[in-house]
Amino acid sequence: MASGVKPRVKVPKSASAGEAITIKTLISHPMESGQRKDGDGNPIPRSIINHFTCTFNGETVIDVKMEPAISTNPYFEFEATVPESGTFEFTWQDDDGSTYTESKEITVG
Repeated sequence: MASGVKPRVKVPKSASAGEAITIKTLISHPMESGQRKDGDGNPIPRSIINHFTCTFNGETVIDVKMEPAISTNPYFEFEATVPESGTFEFTWQDDDGSTYTESKEITVG
């Protein structure tokens, strides 16, 4: 796992049934494209988060494939409709095989 990689997620703690909520995610990651060189002229190896998914109670909410042109510390904001109480699961996959996860629960009342 790359050092300093940290996912952050904001999900409301509660919502009404059928309400569309806003979810915000950010992962601290350098997102090195593999195109730059270090101070000695050597290529810096590619290292990016290449896939992001969010599920709610096992159902896919969003599924994103990322390419090297994406910025450092990728941020996603999206809406999801919550039919019932449950858990959002967030997963980021890195080129090096590392997987970073976060989960947030929401109560529908």
